[in-house]
Amino acid sequence: MHEKMFRSKKFLLLKLLFCVTVGWPTWLAGDDGTSQQVVYHVNFDDSQEQQQTLRYIKNHLNAVGEDKLDLRVILHGDGLTLLLEPDMADNTLFKSGYATDELTASVAALKDRGVRFLVCANTLRGKKVDHENDLYDVAGEDIVVSGVAEIARLQGQGFAYIRP
Repeated sequence: MHEKMFRSKKFLLLKLLFCVTVGWPTWLAGDDGTSQQVVYHVNFDDSQEQQQTLRYIKNHLNAVGEDKLDLRVILHGDGLTLLLEPDMADNTLFKSGYATDELTASVAALKDRGVRFLVCANTLRGKKVDHENDLYDVAGEDIVVSGVAEIARLQGQGFAYIRP
C-alpha cells in the first residue's frame, strides 16, 4: 500500500512538473494559448462611434493576434451606414452614409486581417439598400438573414458578445 501511494505521489509530481515546464513559456508571454471567438454588434448611426468601434477591433486584433481570433462584425439597422457609400444614401431610406475613403481603408485593413463584416438582409430590404451598388465591399456571402438572429446563433456557438 505504501508503495502504491509513493507511485501516486510520484505521478502527481511528474504531472505537475510537466505542466509547469510546458506551460511556463506561455505564462511568461502572458498568453494562455487559447483562441477567441467574438462578435461585435453595430446597429448605431454615429460615424464617430463607428470609427471608434473599428479602432477597438484593431486593438483587439493587436492584443490577441489574428491567428487566435475569429471576429465577426454584425451590421443591422442604422449600423449599415458604416458601409453605406455617402453618395448612395439618396437611393436608400438612410439620411447619410459614412463609407468615406478613410473609413473604407480601415474596413479593408481589418478584412485583410480576417475580420468578417456581416450585413442583415432584413435591413437591406427595409431600408431599400442594394448591397452590390450602395455598400462598400459587401458580397452575397456577407449577407445574413437576420442580424439579431446571427448574433444569437454565434453566441450559441460560444462567441463572446461585444456592443461598443
